[in-house]
Amino acid sequence: PQFRTQTWPRHWCNVKMSTPPPLLSFLSPAPAAFPSEEYDGFQLRWKNLVFRPAEFKQEGLIFIAIFAYIALYIFGKRINENRAGKWFGAHFPIYAEQFSRPANGSTLLSDGASDYFAYSTGRRGVHYAHTVFTMLPRHDIFQIIFQKLYGLVDLQYAPQDEVLLDIKLRDKDGLNGEGKGFVWGVVAKKEMQVLRKQRWDLSFTKTTDHAAVASTLSVMAEVADITDVLLKSTNGQKLASLLNTPAVVKHFRYLLITDQPSERPESGPLPANQRERHLLLSLVVPEPSEAKDTAELVKQVFTLVDVIDQKPGFKVETYKKLKKTRFELDAELAKEAEKEKRDEAEEKKAADKKKAAEERLARLSAAEQKKASWAA
Repeated sequence: PQFRTQTWPRHWCNVKMSTPPPLLSFLSPAPAAFPSEEYDGFQLRWKNLVFRPAEFKQEGLIFIAIFAYIALYIFGKRINENRAGKWFGAHFPIYAEQFSRPANGSTLLSDGASDYFAYSTGRRGVHYAHTVFTMLPRHDIFQIIFQKLYGLVDLQYAPQDEVLLDIKLRDKDGLNGEGKGFVWGVVAKKEMQVLRKQRWDLSFTKTTDHAAVASTLSVMAEVADITDVLLKSTNGQKLASLLNTPAVVKHFRYLLITDQPSERPESGPLPANQRERHLLLSLVVPEPSEAKDTAELVKQVFTLVDVIDQKPGFKVETYKKLKKTRFELDAELAKEAEKEKRDEAEEKKAADKKKAAEERLARLSAAEQKKASWAA
């Protein structure tokens, strides 16, 4: 029998195995790396298992970095807990004396590793008191580095451990905190610029130096009579004396009494049931060894609460000025809100008109649309 030899085209025989494109090369597994028999360093062997530390340098560095981060987290968190706890523990007897329900015992509640707070209630003239600690993020090395670098760009940025005592006031005229109010405060001069940017209510006040307080502090008041009553009365003289004490002043940021929100209302004047009066005391958290330095100031703040609750005794002209300022503010806010509503209505009307025109144009034939576009 005759056999025929099958011949294939030459280009068929030159076919090579295709390789993945460079962009997909990461999908192909890396070749296995087997231990070298020529290794002469330290190793641990158990049956068929061999561990050679020198061949895991990268993994070792990663492990050390993770361990260091966890250690710094725990260490930083404990520092924050200790500093906040020492201050609150030194001042808790004052809370226990002033409130029927003074916080959560003498224990602070935590929200993360740098924020702590306590809630107290049960006192005449007070709806509640929030004690809020905002500590440096010592637990997070990356946040610390960011804050240091940002401080080089913004010279006013100086983060520090802070404690804020926020007392919401109440009286028989307003159980939720509303009532006859005013804006008054004593502020450390180094905090003035930042605080004015943060709080709209300080725009009501005029800033002056006052002989009754330290030269590093300024008084901010709507009316001068308020300062005279709050700092020159018998109780006020004790407060002024404390605000001249170096051990207190170095931890002092601001003391503020306000019946206005920190941000300007955008939807008209606030309803009566949403108006609140607050007394705010902000301090730099002292070192644990100096935790008691601000105890007398905190105690005097509650005396100031009683002065406000019993009506400070301002002049009749002072009350008239305060009332006039708030009446004019409400009228201005109402006017702005009404204008904003009119602008929104006009924008909506224009948008509806444009939409109706587009719908009419869409219903026309191509020729009619072309004619309409030429006419436009």
